[in-house]
Amino acid sequence: MVNIPRLVVAAPSSGSGKTTVATGLMAAFAARGLAVSGHKVGPDYIDPGFHTLATGRPGRNLDAYMCGPELVAPLFTHGARGCGLAVVEGVMGLYDGASGLGELASTAHVAKLLRAPVVLVVDASSQSRSVAALVHGFASWDAEVRIGGVILNKVGSDRHEALLREALEESGVPVLGVLRRVEGVAVPSRHLGLVPVAERGAEAVAAVAAMAGQVAAGCDLEGLLALARSAPALSGGEWSADGAARGAAEGPGGVEVKPLVAVAGGAAFTFSYAENTELLAAAGADVVTFDPLRHEALPPGTRGVVIGGGFPEVYAPELSANEALRKAVAELALSGAPVAAECAGLLYLARSLDGLPMCGVLDADARMTKRLTLGYRDAVALTDNVLAPAGARMRGHEFHRTVIEPGAGDEPAWGMHRPERRVEGFVRGNVHASYLHTHWAASPGAATRFVERCRG
Repeated sequence: MVNIPRLVVAAPSSGSGKTTVATGLMAAFAARGLAVSGHKVGPDYIDPGFHTLATGRPGRNLDAYMCGPELVAPLFTHGARGCGLAVVEGVMGLYDGASGLGELASTAHVAKLLRAPVVLVVDASSQSRSVAALVHGFASWDAEVRIGGVILNKVGSDRHEALLREALEESGVPVLGVLRRVEGVAVPSRHLGLVPVAERGAEAVAAVAAMAGQVAAGCDLEGLLALARSAPALSGGEWSADGAARGAAEGPGGVEVKPLVAVAGGAAFTFSYAENTELLAAAGADVVTFDPLRHEALPPGTRGVVIGGGFPEVYAPELSANEALRKAVAELALSGAPVAAECAGLLYLARSLDGLPMCGVLDADARMTKRLTLGYRDAVALTDNVLAPAGARMRGHEFHRTVIEPGAGDEPAWGMHRPERRVEGFVRGNVHASYLHTHWAASPGAATRFVERCRG
């Protein structure tokens, strides 16, 4: 049994202020000297970056679709080990789950799996007495979801606050915070959501500090901590990268040379799950980060490259201008070394992106469009590759506004079975490139297989 004080920060809908409240709570409690762990429901990569900045610990995702419900509590316990408080930021509205699959992967589902009390953040800017009906509806919809308090956001005045508090007195749900309409706290966004921490530098630090100040001034921190401490003990084991890697190992194991795996980072490649890197290390790799915007060569001795998601379309001129690194990546791939790329990585490996030369590993050209491709995916590996044998099933997520026009000579990576049937991605030798974002905690064999291929 594990006792970790915890809260889930949820809302009736997107845009209510979850990120401000969750990040602000993390930073405010961390400033008090409490060890705080930040978590995000769903596949989002950007919010965990703010959580990392607020807590000084890796932000973690809890995704009941990609990883399965059975891994949510173990992954949470792994991420929150040694902490005095864990704050879980929800996704969309409290009861919004994977499309067509009921509560699966919703904030409510994760809250139930964690047996965690929920704090409901309500945008009160255009209501007064109606707030009581809204809160009552959310609190009574599912008896297994415990809404332990409300934080009222975007409150206009003392009079407005008084009306809201009066309306909520009979709801049985305490008001644990009131945040006024404040300019300058909002985080800038663009075509795929908020601008990541890695791109904003000192501005991101200032934004998190502003969130912490606003939350500390407007919320009952002692009441929120008491609510978090009321969460019951969690049963079950803790996820371990070492244990998962051992369980997925294809060979007998033993002491071997550690191949160096270079993982793309920096402002252009900010989308990654902490567990993926942990699994590479647990499988025996020496993991080193490189920045395609700054470094002109791969780390010396590189035996394999992993390039995750991000915003190469924003940095296409700079990525293209770094011709030395583009050639190094292409030469490594041509030599037969394993290369795994997701979404942004796929675009970087293409021949061109919006007409600018990229690595040219793939016979394909990519370009930005106005159409957003977004959603969970069920996929089957169509070709034996560095991440999975043919026929292996994985769940993932797509999130992009680009299209890629393939040439000839590459095998398809995935057969998609949700929401529609189609093929996607590229396999060329030991190169695997796809739009599909995957969480390797659900498929640790991807990491062990990749590292074994790096050993060659």
